[in-house]
Amino acid sequence: MKLPDWLVYASVIGALAVAAASVREDVYTPPAPPPPGEAEGALLGPVTPFDAAVTVNAPDIPFQPAAGTAFSIAGEGRWVTARHVVEGCRRPAIVVGGGRAVAADVRLAPGADVALLLTDGGPPALNVPTDLPLRLGQRAFHPGFPQGRPGEVTTRLLGRETFKVRGRGARDEPVLAWAEIARTDGLRGTLSGLSGAPALDRFGNVVGVTIAEAPRRGRVYTTSPDTFLPAVRGIQRADEPALGEPVTPDNYGRVADALRRDLRVAQVVCLSA
Repeated sequence: MKLPDWLVYASVIGALAVAAASVREDVYTPPAPPPPGEAEGALLGPVTPFDAAVTVNAPDIPFQPAAGTAFSIAGEGRWVTARHVVEGCRRPAIVVGGGRAVAADVRLAPGADVALLLTDGGPPALNVPTDLPLRLGQRAFHPGFPQGRPGEVTTRLLGRETFKVRGRGARDEPVLAWAEIARTDGLRGTLSGLSGAPALDRFGNVVGVTIAEAPRRGRVYTTSPDTFLPAVRGIQRADEPALGEPVTPDNYGRVADALRRDLRVAQVVCLSA
């Protein structure tokens, strides 16, 4: 008796299925790992041409007096701030309290939003490591003078971007983008005045200079190590008594107050001529 064609085909297909199952590897998908901790994210990679770009317009207009933040990196009187805070200022000064300010000389870093201020003596320095790997998701603390008043924010590292500065001082500058997590209670609106503030890691080390914000995106931008470290290389000696204080989400307000009180973080202003 001849078997129907459909039965023959079904038998062949069944045999092939059994054969395939017999040689299949046992592959099991493991459960997803837990989210990385603060210090367990992937290492931040090098600058690449594929980093996200942000266009920044710097109109060529006369200098407008501004106030910002500076921090000490050498006890002999060496401070760092954001270049745009003092660029074009004829009489920059560090506010030391009691209505007094100390005049400072300025050295502008080429190709980076960084400036060095020089005074006759200064407070103890913040620690600036020459080689400090950064990890995505790690937290930073930014103590300074937003809106001209004492205040601070805390952020988490998102990754690299590139500022394409157009107009005065045109350049492409690699920067780090941070997501704002929290800020001083009662601080609302712009963070103007925080420019120049140090970005501190959880050990109190300086990992960059705060240079800009994107309020609608909830982002804070700092210099990249690729521009910041060359701008300050050799200024902080190996034997500089610079110690970082551990910073946490619970104590960063108190640490910031102590840094401002000791003038290791100070307000920088442009005095009228």
